[in-house]
Amino acid sequence: MVKNIAVIRGDGIGPEIVNEALKVLDKVAELYGHTFNYTDVDMGGCAIDKHGDPLPESELNKCVKSDSVLLGAVGGNKWNDVPGNMRPEKGLLRLRAGMGVYSNNRPAKIWPQLADASPLKKSIVDEGIDFIIVRELIGGIYFGEHKTVDDTAIDVLTYSEAEIERIGRIGFETARKRNKKLCSVEKSNVLDSSRLWRKVMHLLAKEYPDVELSDMLVDNCAMQIVKNPAQFDVIVTENMFGDILSDEASMITGSIGMIPSSSLGATTCGLYEPIHGSAPDIAGKDVANPVGTILSAAMMLRYSFDMNEEADAIENAVSGYLDAGYRTADIMSEGMTLVGCKQCGDLIINHIKKE
Repeated sequence: MVKNIAVIRGDGIGPEIVNEALKVLDKVAELYGHTFNYTDVDMGGCAIDKHGDPLPESELNKCVKSDSVLLGAVGGNKWNDVPGNMRPEKGLLRLRAGMGVYSNNRPAKIWPQLADASPLKKSIVDEGIDFIIVRELIGGIYFGEHKTVDDTAIDVLTYSEAEIERIGRIGFETARKRNKKLCSVEKSNVLDSSRLWRKVMHLLAKEYPDVELSDMLVDNCAMQIVKNPAQFDVIVTENMFGDILSDEASMITGSIGMIPSSSLGATTCGLYEPIHGSAPDIAGKDVANPVGTILSAAMMLRYSFDMNEEADAIENAVSGYLDAGYRTADIMSEGMTLVGCKQCGDLIINHIKKE
């Protein structure tokens, strides 16, 4: 099978972690007889430096025409002083909107080998951490009007019934494939947009009688994720709440460097990226953890290319790498063997086997 992948290396550690993911994809292609063609795309700070724009239209078109997109990370202190509408992160927002990827799925799963790395006490971790946050990605306050008038700043939060319904369906369908439990998270005691969110979710629930729907206010959800994460199967929520909660959820699993994500819309052309940032303080030092990016590539194979066996091979290889006692600095613990970014990728490749 031939697939065309747009590759956004980005800024900071982005090029390093993407390079390891591409090595893993090349190994999968070799074992399973596929061909992955890569097209480099400039986005983020590097695009500002090169083109004066965080995502030129020509670069966006490369992504839209691809079969899927693999992204490292964008941004950094170097571009803190550029105008707000030209910041590296604006390129990411434009990419999501341009690709029409409205559903961001972020798993929060603790690898058994990393249980001791969780900041939660052992009794909580032993109950299990394995849930998915389905985050609405191209609506809400991030895409509303933003302006400052004199000494007053204004950010507009807007959601339509249609936007809520389409992400709600993703939540219900995801729960249906797992343990049939869906928690809808909002702030309906304060926000009109959240009251509409709750109304639409309950209307949708009638179409999914096999899925148990619960409601939770976002502040309570933030507490429950650290108090009793085992209660959650699938969480569906709006853009900003999902951004915050998924970062919190990633840390209880031991390291933000281990967490992949997928963003999908109405087609199979998706955007796949680790959930961490560009970490410019460690860029170029060969210490970054590429596992989140490697697992994002596995998600691409599974959800966009229907290559479940190949995705399993990558995930099993990561598990084998952890079983062997190798750790990058962010998850290092006593008795383990410290490795760098490149060696991590090489070791995972050595564990990839065709079943």
